[in-house]
Amino acid sequence: MRLAGAFLLVVITALSPAPANAGTTLDEVRARGFVRCGVTELGESLTTLNASGRWVGFYTDFCRAVAAAVTGDAKNVEFVMVSTGVRFDALRASAMDLLSEASTWTMTRDVAGLEFAAVTFHDGQAFMVYAPDGITSVDQLKGKTVCVPDLGTSPQNLRDFAREKNLGIVPLPFATIEGAFQAFFDRQCKAISTDSLILGSVRLSLAPDPAQYRMLDARISHEPLGLVVRDNDVAWADIVRWTFFAMVRAEELGITSQNADDMRRSGVIEVRRLLGIEEPVAKEFGLDPEWGYRVVKQVGNYAEVYDRALGPKTAFGMARGRNALVKNGGVLWAPPIR
Repeated sequence: MRLAGAFLLVVITALSPAPANAGTTLDEVRARGFVRCGVTELGESLTTLNASGRWVGFYTDFCRAVAAAVTGDAKNVEFVMVSTGVRFDALRASAMDLLSEASTWTMTRDVAGLEFAAVTFHDGQAFMVYAPDGITSVDQLKGKTVCVPDLGTSPQNLRDFAREKNLGIVPLPFATIEGAFQAFFDRQCKAISTDSLILGSVRLSLAPDPAQYRMLDARISHEPLGLVVRDNDVAWADIVRWTFFAMVRAEELGITSQNADDMRRSGVIEVRRLLGIEEPVAKEFGLDPEWGYRVVKQVGNYAEVYDRALGPKTAFGMARGRNALVKNGGVLWAPPIR
């Protein structure tokens, strides 16, 4: 696996926008031989560099899937660690080819030089409390201090919610996620509020005793979290988008990393097309016929990625919920590969 040094922490002042006449992102990736994928440290369930020097977690596998599709090998990824505050500027300045972390698709971001190629997880902002306090509902936080990372969509969501519900919540903002959690663990606030995925993952990574903390059932927002690219390269956005769709469609069709080879003998045309046996459908944006086969074989379908990082058999222990396939009662679906 490629790393930018031990970590590559992007400093925006050292970046400059890519020239207008630069080659396509696909050309640049193939010339260098690897995909540069922006990530944020969010704990081992989502994104972290483990003791073996390997980036692991839910978000990292989507980077590997794009690398498998484009370069032929899921290992051809350079993970670029960026902070939440500079992630979009770093992407616009071409410090990375795509961003895979807890980035909410909003209108303001969508028209600011960014394109959300795919929604990898439908989340919502939640609250975590200290279990012995006996808090079981958001109403019990009326007039209380709530820690919140002062970046992304969380602070405004919290202010809007508190105002609409007349709860008088006092937000205590922190410049970093780690700072907000440490203050919460030090009992400087009654609760902490941000995306539920972040709450669950960082609780496992940083809490002195994770069992002492619980998440309230309420969700105060809808957070469609997605893969982000620059909006000046339509073909690259299509590649990232359809790589994700291939993972979802593979789950719908029953194709896994374990049976992909056997499924190539299937008589189902779309299965054969996704796995590179039938006529290629991605040649218009530069991918060879076996791109989908490599994605599934080397990384897995969406369910495999989810189950490795977040599923019921992991420490995170989260059921699929609304991130299940539509046929299973969720909202996840993919257009047909044809």
